[in-house]
Amino acid sequence: MKNLAVALILFLFLHQKCFAGDGFIRTRGIHFMLNGSPFYANGFNAYWLMYVASDPSQRHKVSTAFQQASSHGLTVARTWAFSDGGYKPLQYAPGSYNEQMFKGLDFVIAEARRYGIKLVLSLANNYESFGGKKQYVNWARSAGQYLTSDDDFFRNSVVKGYYKNHIRTILNRFNTFTGILYKNDPTIMAWELMNEPRCTSDPSGRTIQAWIMEMASYVKSIDTSHMLEAGLEGFYGQSSPQRMNLNPSFNVGTDFIANNRIPGIDFATVHSYPDQWLSSSNNENQLSFLNNWLNGHIQDAQYVLKKPLLLTEFGKSWKDHNFSPYQRDMLFNTVYYKIYASAKRGGAAAGGLFWQLLTEGMDTFRDGYEIVLSENSSTANVISQQARKLYQIRKIFARRRNLEMWRRARRAQRLARNRGKPIGK
Repeated sequence: MKNLAVALILFLFLHQKCFAGDGFIRTRGIHFMLNGSPFYANGFNAYWLMYVASDPSQRHKVSTAFQQASSHGLTVARTWAFSDGGYKPLQYAPGSYNEQMFKGLDFVIAEARRYGIKLVLSLANNYESFGGKKQYVNWARSAGQYLTSDDDFFRNSVVKGYYKNHIRTILNRFNTFTGILYKNDPTIMAWELMNEPRCTSDPSGRTIQAWIMEMASYVKSIDTSHMLEAGLEGFYGQSSPQRMNLNPSFNVGTDFIANNRIPGIDFATVHSYPDQWLSSSNNENQLSFLNNWLNGHIQDAQYVLKKPLLLTEFGKSWKDHNFSPYQRDMLFNTVYYKIYASAKRGGAAAGGLFWQLLTEGMDTFRDGYEIVLSENSSTANVISQQARKLYQIRKIFARRRNLEMWRRARRAQRLARNRGKPIGK
């Protein structure tokens, strides 16, 4: 009987390992799960990683960034898996790729793996930086398509074919450093369809909705292991008119609720830049907007979408009038508290990624929002504290899970013992 109990405990342990021990982050209800425990992302944006790593003499900057991030408890990086046309492109023509740039992305993934950092890889840009939808539309025009707007990226079949080819190429890429296909690599946390998709020519949101449905289905037809998100900023649309008062005063043709309800979209995303969106307001009003913005999205992710919510961009620029590090720390603390409070009660907020992380000696990449951990000590401390708090929550949930496994094993042991009792005398 003792051997049977040991066997049952071993079975339960192995079942748990086999079911959730492959290193991929997945969703379970409103939570991210990693190896059977809830996962909370305290992370950063670093769009420049592939671009810098394409030059072997500069790769130490990527390694330094990951090393410094890891030492501050950061666990997720969001970066570009695109560079279309222009200077140092990844894709220099539709379906034609620069192997040196691709090796840069290979290196980024390999280094992230080495430092225990998961990656969110974005597949295209809404803006002209690094090509974006404008470059795809120009390629199609050169091929004879009559296109009148950059928003035809979302509508034209030729352009969509170019983009689908890029998806297929990235997902099936063989990493020259790790020997693993991208679609099989658990270092990658999720794919992002586009950085901040916007279609201002169709404020109803129907164009973006149809495009996300089509592209989400295409990604999932190639890769069923990784999560997928759309890259949205979080603006509410016509499916939730009662929430539209939370939006800043512009409409970009997206719909936070409808877009994220699409079955192939595994979790919702939101960005927040009160200093840009409410540039004429004072710091107090901007923080008030931020509080309401986050509260609304966390509630809707939990009760309407029933999916995790990741704040994939936020920050405050030192270029703003009357900027002080204290104001930036207040914004970071506001974001982090909302995430922590939700996570602590088992809510849908799954983490936040600030914009953006740089290392020393990268002055040409400074955009006002940069955080250099060795220079911005007060903000670095705020970041580290959040990492520790989220780690403690994960430990609590892990202990609960292990306790439940032990209880299940004990119940199985008692059941086996009772079944072994003789009937009557």
